[in-house]
Parts: sequence; structure tokens; C-alpha cells
Amino acid sequence: MFKKLRNRFLILNLATISIMMIISFTSIYLITYKNVRNDIRMELNKLSDFNHKQKTHPKEPNLDNKNNNIDEEHPVERSISFTVTIDNNKNLTNYFSIFDMDEKFYETAKDTALAEGSNNGRFKLEDTYWEFILQESADNSGYKIVFLDITSRYAYLINLIYTFSAVALVMLVAIFFISRFFANKSIKPIKETFDRQKQFIADASHELKTPLAVINTNAEVLLSNDEDIIKNQSKWIYFIKSEVERMTKLTNDLLYLAQVDHSDIKLISTNFDLSESIENVILTMEASIFENNILLHYDIEPNVISYGNSEQIKQVIMILLDNALKYTNPKGKISLSFKKYNAKAILTISNTGKGISKEHLGKIFDRFYRIDKSRSKNSGGYGLGLSIAKAIVEQHNGKISVNSDVNENTTFTIELPRIVNK
Repeated sequence: MFKKLRNRFLILNLATISIMMIISFTSIYLITYKNVRNDIRMELNKLSDFNHKQKTHPKEPNLDNKNNNIDEEHPVERSISFTVTIDNNKNLTNYFSIFDMDEKFYETAKDTALAEGSNNGRFKLEDTYWEFILQESADNSGYKIVFLDITSRYAYLINLIYTFSAVALVMLVAIFFISRFFANKSIKPIKETFDRQKQFIADASHELKTPLAVINTNAEVLLSNDEDIIKNQSKWIYFIKSEVERMTKLTNDLLYLAQVDHSDIKLISTNFDLSESIENVILTMEASIFENNILLHYDIEPNVISYGNSEQIKQVIMILLDNALKYTNPKGKISLSFKKYNAKAILTISNTGKGISKEHLGKIFDRFYRIDKSRSKNSGGYGLGLSIAKAIVEQHNGKISVNSDVNENTTFTIELPRIVNK
């Protein structure tokens, strides 16, 4: 599916660029062609005016006289050109050229120009392209035809087409590989999101399957003892209630994450004492920590004010402390430090224990991701806590990260913006 999407993107991109290049190159060519045509017409007109002032020459041209008859007051560029005059019967009467050419050539050029049936045009003669202009003589005794060699200009236009074609081909090849690179890069996060969504649905279905199976089993036990009193069957009812509570928590967590993905959550934000919120969570968790024979050490800088939702920040701290409690080794230690640094408030929660290997660190905030799945299930977790913590922190324009040394400790760090007292 993603390969087809990439190919469609490439085809669309190449088609769009090809059309733009065709339009651009065609515009450049047409402008250049128009300029060349204007130059040719201007030069033909100059040659016509120049030759109009020349004295009449016999058919056998005197080269010395021709060179002497050049109008010094109106010089023209000495491109390859010549002029012939004809009578009303279209017979060659005279010609002028600064180059020595055979009379037969003038006859052929004259006949070819007249065959065009127009006052101007171009033709190819002896591998040379000529442009001509036909004008009536001032005394109405005949006509004058001015010829100009345009081979170099014609070759220039042809070379321009070849150049544009070569450049377009090279550009398309280069753009193809560049587009494919960026297409792959652009599709990669989409593919990863799609894969995570598929995994998310599969994991959610799997997590819901177990409590549903337990509820169904306990319900069947109750139905098989339908004549017994409720008191004797209360344990089955408690099992059902426990699984319903787990499912309720799971669905609430899933709903929260879905709302975060679509930015549907509207935070009620105010200024609050972040230091006090952390202390309140510690007081709530302190008993559970000590009951597990774990040492708790904390250092909280007072009166650090932040802006956001205090209850959600408390939830983040609760998740991290609960996570530290689950994975701290027996008689281990949990350390909490909260300090302000410039415009930031930095909270670190560290615990001793097995730690997290590098292969798991990059996935620790993924939904339903659990390093020790059996232990997480026994402790009632679904692998959504850290995902929720990350979502809340990012909603508060903060950052959360984790570092770990295997068999030593794991440290979670949260950076939140704080209100600086002026």
C-alpha cells in the first residue's frame, strides 16, 4: 500500500515538474525565437537600405569597386549576404555581394525565392539556410531581392532545443531520485503511525479479551448455581467487579489517548504551585513505598510556580512514582529531585533496580509497551501509563526523557516551563 502511495507521489511530482519545465523551456524558446526573427528582419532591412545606395554593377562584379562602394557613413555587419535585382519578367539584371560567388548560384537563389510566392521567406540551398526579402524597385523597373545567411541562427535554435532536451532529461533523472528519497522520508512517519495504530488496536483487543473471558467464565459459574444464595456466590461477583474496574480504567486511558491524538482535550489551566503538587503526591505514595521496604529520598525546591493543570501534573508524578515503585529492587532506593533552572522547572525521579537496556529505551513511551509483560500484568498495568505521562507533559509544552544504566538505576527527567518571578 505504501509502495503504491510512494509511486503515485513520484508520478504526480514528475508529471507536475515535467509540465512546468515544458512550459518554461517553451516560453524561453519562443522568446528567443522571436528575438532571432526580429534580428533577422532588422538586418535584412538594413541590408536592403544599404544596398539601395550602391551603384549599379554589371553581372561580372568588380570586387575593387564593390569594396570602394561601401557606405562609410552607414556601416553594417559583414554577415554573409547578397542582393539581386530582376526585371518585371523575373530575369536577373544585376547582383551585389562582397563575396565572389558564381552567377549560377545567384540564379538558383533567385528562382528558389520566387518559387516561395511570398515577399519574404527562407529556404535551404547547398547546406545553407537563407532568409530573403523581396522589394519593388523605386522606379518600378523590377524587383530587388536581399538574401541573408541564417545558418548560424538556425543552428543556434536547433542547439537550444537539444540543450533544453538534455537539461530536461538530466533534471528529470535527478528529480526522480531526489523525489524518491523525500517520498520515502515523508511516507516513513505515516507508515510508522499506521503500524503503531494497527499494533495499538491489536494490543487493545488483546487486553480487553482477557477481562471479558474472566467475566464470561464467572457469569457462567453463577448461572450454573442459580439456586444458591448470592452470599455463597459473592466471590464470583467480586471477580466480575474487579475485571469491570480494570476494563473501565483501560477504556478511560484509551479514550484519553485518543482525545490527545485528535487534540480534543481542553485543558483548564491556571497558575499553580508545582512544588506543592509534587509534595502532595509524595505524601500519597509515601506509605506504599515504605511498606515495600524501599528508601525514599526527595529534595524539592519550594515555591516554583507553573502554568497548566495541576491535577494532570499530579497524575504524571503519580505514574512515574508508581512505575519506580514497581521496578525498584528489594531494599532499593527511590530519589526525587525538583529544581528550577532559568525559565524551566526540572523534575528527576530515579530508582535502583534492573534498569532498562538500550533496545527498550526508545520504545518505553510506546502504548502497550512493556519490558516485563508478566510482571506488568500481575501489577495490574497495561503499558499505557508512560504514554499518558508523555502526552500530558507535551500538552504542557514540556519534555520527558529517560536514561538508564542496566542493573544500576533508571532516571526519568521532566522539563516544564515555569513562571519567572520579576
